[in-house]
Amino acid sequence: QVQLVESGGGLVQAGGSLRLSCTASGRTITYYAMGWFRQAPGKDREFVALISWSGDNTYYADSVKGRFTISRDNAKNTVYLQMNSLKPEDTAVYYCAARDFDCSGGHGCFAYEEYDFWGQGTQVTVSS
Repeated sequence: QVQLVESGGGLVQAGGSLRLSCTASGRTITYYAMGWFRQAPGKDREFVALISWSGDNTYYADSVKGRFTISRDNAKNTVYLQMNSLKPEDTAVYYCAARDFDCSGGHGCFAYEEYDFWGQGTQVTVSS
């Protein structure tokens, strides 16, 4: 199995930036698509961003498109989520997830139920 650990969350003002990191252990992430999801208390977990095995394909939720960037560094076994122009509605626990699938086409890789492994989450709070 692969273990995922998120870091980089915190408290920022609206308009600020954060970079989340997800470091894997146990297995290389080379052949895993990697995704970020988020969940606010009392709300459903929602898709944020996806990057395919190769890193050549990325997908974003409409709510974060143009503001967030997902990337991967396989040499460091790490996936990142750069978050810019943060809004109060971005406040949530952010989870890193891995799926043993290419996901280059995106289809079938936007639902949390499809993923195989999850991190513990990191809290992001954006104040107004």
